[in-house]
This record gives sequence, structure tokens and C-alpha cells, in this order.
Amino acid sequence: MSACHPTIYLRGAPRMCIVPSAEFQPTETDSDGDQPPVHCPACRSALQSDGGQTTSFLLLDRLTIPVLGCEDHLSEFTSVCDLTTEDTADLLGHLPAGGIQCPGCRNARYDAAHPMVPVHDGAVVVAACPEHQSAILQRFRTGLQTQQQLTADLGAADSPL
Repeated sequence: MSACHPTIYLRGAPRMCIVPSAEFQPTETDSDGDQPPVHCPACRSALQSDGGQTTSFLLLDRLTIPVLGCEDHLSEFTSVCDLTTEDTADLLGHLPAGGIQCPGCRNARYDAAHPMVPVHDGAVVVAACPEHQSAILQRFRTGLQTQQQLTADLGAADSPL
């Protein structure tokens, strides 16, 4: 497991740390050079909290994935992922009635490192099992490509992400 950076270690979840996703890691780093910066104060607060009150749940196809971040950046992340499904990607601020079906995702917050995905000046943490982390990161990457193609087709030079 990667070493945890003290400013993003999640209290209340003993062996859980957040690591930047190698696939989405920006070139800029924070003042001590270890982690990419998270300029959004609301995201920083959500990532440094104990996770209980700040955890949202991404519903995408048949997946229920715990995610951390501020409301705005979680919404943007969900919108990008929504471009990859025929259904609608939803974001809930509470545990859905059916709970988290995957035992690995249900217990991932206790013993795994989770990717931190930059979204504008903030970040979203995907707190899921490795298989579902990979699936969501692939969906996000595909959604970004789709969004870039759509905005290019409309003549927009830059994607908002």
C-alpha cells in the first residue's frame, strides 16, 4: 500500500488513505511536493473529515459506489460519468435503501487506498473495491473523452474539466 499523506489521512478509518490516481495525477504538487493540490476548500474539508457525514453515493448502472468530495465537484464527476451510460447516473447524499451490494465496496473504506481524481480545482475520491474503482475511473476517462468530442463538435475550444 502507498504511504499516506498526513493531510489527507481519513480519521475514523484506521488504515485508509487517499492517493492520487496515477492516471489523472496533475503535474503540479502541493507545497511539500507529495500530493497534487486540492484548491477547493469544500473538497479539502470533505477529504479530511471522518467520511461519515460527507460520503455520497454514485449510482451508475448496477453499481453503488461511495464517493467523497464537495457537492459541486461530485456533481461534475457524476455528469461526466453519466455520458457513459444509457441510464442516468445519480448522486445520493445518503446510503441508498438497498445499501452497497458489493462486499468489497462496503468494506473498502476500512482497508484500502483510494484514488483521488482531480476535477477542476477540487477532487473526488472513489472509495470502492479495486475492481469497481477501475470501472468508475474508466467510465470517467471515457466520459471526459466524450465530453471533449462534444464540445469540439460545438466549436468550444476548452472542456470545463
